[in-house]
Amino acid sequence: MATKFKRILVGVDDSADALLAFKYALHQAKRDDAELHIVSVWENNEMNVYEALNKDFIHGERQALEDHIQDYLKQAKDAGLTKVHALVADGEPGETIVKDVIPHVKPDLLIIGSEAKKGVRRHFGSQAAYMAKYSPISVLVIR
Repeated sequence: MATKFKRILVGVDDSADALLAFKYALHQAKRDDAELHIVSVWENNEMNVYEALNKDFIHGERQALEDHIQDYLKQAKDAGLTKVHALVADGEPGETIVKDVIPHVKPDLLIIGSEAKKGVRRHFGSQAAYMAKYSPISVLVIR
């Protein structure tokens, strides 16, 4: 018997793997008639000192991410999902999703891509591996 999920959380960042994870999450949520929660994490620690001091830059970057996650929300609704939510969190993606987002959203499945879009840290360890190791719920890593 296949597991039926009630609340699915998908992490997105525009990497090819994250886009695949999003498509898989759409399919799974439709199949299970589940709530879909879409999360993207704003990593403000990747800014240089000049960007960090520029309030307009910070606001603009954050707003661009919030606008972009609304595109994901629209795609989910266009795909026929009615129970769909989107949020932007701040911090380190793996840690923020595991320690902040999962306790808040209370999903029973986390779907993520295997590789991050950008950043030096992708060479020093995987955010997906962190989430798979420390998540209190089932994690599906998409390649």
